[in-house]
Amino acid sequence: MANKSNYGQHQAEVQQLNPQNTIELIARQQQRSKWGKLLILVAFATTIGGAVPTGYCIGVINAPSKLMKNWCNQTLHDKYGSDLSVSSLDLLWSSIVSIFLVGGAIGSLGGAGVANKFGRKACFLICGVLFTIGAVLFFLCRAASSVEMLVIGRFIVGLASGLVTATLPMYLSEVAPLSARGTLGVFCAVGVTGGVVVGQICSLVNVFGTEDLWHYALTAYMLLIVACYLPSFVFPESPKFLYIVKGDHAAARRELTRLRGLNDDDLISQEIAEMEAEANAKVQSSSFCDVLRDPNFLLPIFIVCCFHGGQQLSGINAIFYYSVSIFEKAGLSTVNAQWANLAAGGLNLMISLLGPMLMAYCNRRTLMMFSCGLCSIFLFTITFVLYYIDFVSWFAAACIFCIMGYIFFYQFGLGPIPYFIGAELFEVAPRPVAMSMGSLASWTCNFVIGISFPSLQNAWGAFVFLPFSITCVLLCLLTKFYLPETRGRDPSEVAPLVSKGFRSKVK
Repeated sequence: MANKSNYGQHQAEVQQLNPQNTIELIARQQQRSKWGKLLILVAFATTIGGAVPTGYCIGVINAPSKLMKNWCNQTLHDKYGSDLSVSSLDLLWSSIVSIFLVGGAIGSLGGAGVANKFGRKACFLICGVLFTIGAVLFFLCRAASSVEMLVIGRFIVGLASGLVTATLPMYLSEVAPLSARGTLGVFCAVGVTGGVVVGQICSLVNVFGTEDLWHYALTAYMLLIVACYLPSFVFPESPKFLYIVKGDHAAARRELTRLRGLNDDDLISQEIAEMEAEANAKVQSSSFCDVLRDPNFLLPIFIVCCFHGGQQLSGINAIFYYSVSIFEKAGLSTVNAQWANLAAGGLNLMISLLGPMLMAYCNRRTLMMFSCGLCSIFLFTITFVLYYIDFVSWFAAACIFCIMGYIFFYQFGLGPIPYFIGAELFEVAPRPVAMSMGSLASWTCNFVIGISFPSLQNAWGAFVFLPFSITCVLLCLLTKFYLPETRGRDPSEVAPLVSKGFRSKVK
């Protein structure tokens, strides 16, 4: 493998393309950092049409679960003449819920191959097709009296969701100018969070959460798909993918010009020069086996997988999957617990909307350590409060406060950063593999939490939150010692900082 290029030398070469004074150069860089109309369209359309349906499929299934279980039981009785026991029905329902996570893991694993073979834009289009097939199966399963269609539909939208989380942050990061890369990278996290809340609202009894309309709740995200995929024919392919992976320099320049909305050849040439320097930096690995065997990628892949997996093992989904029972334990009635659950989802969404601004102005390391540290404290406090909740009257209110505090600080770093950190640590060729491995870790840990949390809660009681708190501490330490600061840096500058594995000294 060739020696890595010196980033400072690369910057000097770029400067030679534009021999202007410093004030003019700064003004031109600021002009380049502005968002063009096409970039804005791509950012919002892909987020609303890809990330929001992903979160929607997570959040919509909880409220009408009893109605759907009854339908499954009645359908199987009418079709096969069999009556399921309570345990068998619970097993069937857990399979319907979990098959979505299995599909997510498989979709994540295939994201690298699809992204490098067909392109980043093609991944988005494939996701739309999969979401549409799933919606058709959801809508027809009740009329066809087919539980099998429901299961297959959940698996297919899981595939689409896994592909979204593996490729959408990468696509947005690659079409964005360097100054807006972190801002756009967090859009996927915001979209998933918003989709969960939209799914919760659509599945309320006052909307589609009834015995006759629950299949409409499962299908309603198609309105977003139709609206956001209609203009997809004008979406650009990633210029970096075209230039570095495909070697199509003319197409890369054409798409870059469309994205930036500029007629300044010097500014476009400057970005092309940056891509050329990245392409010539070394012979880059792109296949799964090559990337995983390359010792230079050991630490960054470890960071990406730990961030994604740790995001789930920090307990966020355990709280949202079972928050109603936790709020009931804290003394709320069932109805009030459901409203508190919706309020928690709303808080999660509102704070996530600050993500683009935080990523634009705050360092990744600072945000991640701040978020992990405070989340760890709140999780430990939840453990303590729940353990003694029957002995101190005001601990019920304290428990609710701690849950809301945990959700609040989760979205400062632990929630959004794992989604796009792979795009900032890896250069273009190995990036899809890294993003796929991180997404796979996320979906796998999500599955583990969803399956094991009820059993662990019964066995450990309040102490079930202690492992979540420890996970946050470990992520904070990993960030402190091994994550280099990536804000405002090109991946070609960051990659050498983590190329020596655990002997790397990050800055």
